[in-house]
This record gives sequence, C-alpha cells and structure tokens, in this order.
Amino acid sequence: MEYRAYLDIETTGLSPVESELTVIGIYRENGNDSRVMQLVGDDISSGSLITAIGNVTTLYTYNGSRFDLPFIKAKLNVDLTECCLHEDLMYACWKRNLKGGLKSVERQLGIARELTGIDGWAAVQLWWDYVNYGDRDALATLLKYNEEDVLNLRTLREMLEA
Repeated sequence: MEYRAYLDIETTGLSPVESELTVIGIYRENGNDSRVMQLVGDDISSGSLITAIGNVTTLYTYNGSRFDLPFIKAKLNVDLTECCLHEDLMYACWKRNLKGGLKSVERQLGIARELTGIDGWAAVQLWWDYVNYGDRDALATLLKYNEEDVLNLRTLREMLEA
C-alpha cells in the first residue's frame, strides 16, 4: 500500500549554515488516518522527523530537492530520500509551464488560501515575534501558514495528476 506525505519547512533564512529550522510540516495520507503533523522549534530533531515520516512511501514537496531536503540534511543529517521516494512537484509544474514559487502556482491554478499576504519573509518575522516577544498569535499564524502549504501540496499533486 502506498502512503503519501507532503512536506514543507519554515526557516529563519535561506542558508542552512546561517539559519535554523523553525517548523517542519508534514501532511501524511495513510488510508483513513490522514493528518497534519508539525515539528516546531526545539521539538525538531532527526528522531522526531524520522518518527513523523514513519512508513511513508512517497514524499512530495515543492522545490524540496533544492531547498527543503538539503536544508534538513544539513541541519539534522537526515536524507529523506533514503527512506522514501521523493517527488518535487515544482518540476511537474514546469512541464506544464507553471512557473514561480508555490504561492504563484496556486494563484495560477485557482488553489485558495485562507491566509493571504504571508510569504517566506513574513514567516521568518512571525517566528521571531514568537521567540522574542512570546507572541503566541504569531506562532499560530505561522503554523496555519505552514499547514496550508502542506495541504495545498496535496491539492496541487491531484490537479497535476502527479
């Protein structure tokens, strides 16, 4: 039986050398047990990530082969391609002339978001508002943003029939 998961990370910047992982979001489809799991801050570890991935057979990302998976490998020394197949939906989009980041592709395909006006830069600011000021609303917004990313990856895969 195939078990799918959709993964997206939030970080404090683009370089794993100078930046940190703040959130790893995973939407697991395991038959009737589909759910979003999020590892946050100090809860992010190689062990917690491997446990969260579990028995996933195929992992889907957007630009994950160039960003998410190398970032995870650099920070946690976990190569997720060793435990499951990886499909980067960005390349399937390119084949259909859908260019740009995930939010741009979502707009092109009419995939809705509850949160609008939040991007990767805003996600970094939300994290620092949480860390520096204890702003739990900022953390809740960041987690909702990440959740929409992973859920929309599933919608994108279905629309692309990938």
